[in-house]
This record gives sequence, structure tokens and C-alpha cells, in this order.
Amino acid sequence: MANTKRVVFFVSDSTGITAETFGHSLLTQFEHIEFDIRVLRYVDNLEKAEDACHVIEKAVASEPLRPLVFSTLIDPAARDLIAASGGVWFDLFDAFISPLQRELHQRPSHTAGRTHGVVDDRDYTARIDAVNFAMANDDGITTRHYPEADIILVGVSRTGKTPTCLYLALHYGVCAANYPLTEDDLLETRLPVPLRE
Repeated sequence: MANTKRVVFFVSDSTGITAETFGHSLLTQFEHIEFDIRVLRYVDNLEKAEDACHVIEKAVASEPLRPLVFSTLIDPAARDLIAASGGVWFDLFDAFISPLQRELHQRPSHTAGRTHGVVDDRDYTARIDAVNFAMANDDGITTRHYPEADIILVGVSRTGKTPTCLYLALHYGVCAANYPLTEDDLLETRLPVPLRE
């Protein structure tokens, strides 16, 4: 049983990023255990919660060890349903929301998606615009929009410029372009012409 992978479910009523990030942070503390990660995203109504519950119940029945279930569900009915699925339940929000509610003397809004700015339309639009900018100005496809860039990443091919630009766009709304240096560019002692203009 020592080599058995432990099944882990991250259950969310939105993208699952919070459940995955928090859950992974906890699981990395157990470096000698292999985990089989399964993400159940957009469980945002009772019908989807029932479907998720069946998936978890199937894993409970077929796996030698009970699956771990990390949840960031907001809806109490959906939470209760999945908590009863037979997995080892970790409610990442309830663990902190109840003590915060008591300390702050205010009820939480129970709104899904707030962590990643989905509720803030301006922030969301800025990030989507930044992603579109990064894709349109990827790998030197065009340089005419470089003056509008917040940052231009410069480097040789295959060094992670594109994923870095997308990360900056998605997480921070940064309009990032990137330019690939070629062998000819490296023969010069100054920046390539498109970057000097």
C-alpha cells in the first residue's frame, strides 16, 4: 500500500484555482506520498454538486484509500452534499470564514469568484485585454504596438517569454510583449532595430 497513489479532489464553484493552490500548498508538505489530482470545476448548482458527489463516491468505492476532498464551495447545500460523499473532507473556506465572521462581526457575502477578480468587471476586462495584447505581440509577430507595452521581454527562443507574458497578463493585467533574439541580433552590440524605435 505504500506505493498507492492517494486520490485528491479539488472541488470549486468557479475555476478551481484557489482550491488547487491551497490544496497543493498543503499536500507538498507530504513529499513521500504520490497524489492523483482530480479537479471538479464550476460546481455551481445542486445538479453539478450531485454529479461531483457521484464521481467522488465512485472513487471511494474503487480506491484502497479514501480520497481527500478539498473544497472552496460557497453554497452550503452543495457543500453538505459533497461533504457526505465519503471522502476525507477539507472545507478550505469554512475553516476560515466562520472565525473571520465572529471576529469581524459581519456575515460573509458568499459570492463565488471574488478571489480572482471575476466580480470586478474593470479588472477582469483589463486582464483579458492584457492577454489579447500578449497574444497579438507574441514572439515578435508584430512590433508596431510595442510603444503601448508595459514591458517587453527580450531573449532567445524557448526561454519562457510567452508563458511569462501570459502570466503577467492573467494575474496582473500587465500588457507584455516579447521579442525573440536571433543569431544576427546577437552579433550586434546594441538592441535590435524594432526595440530601438
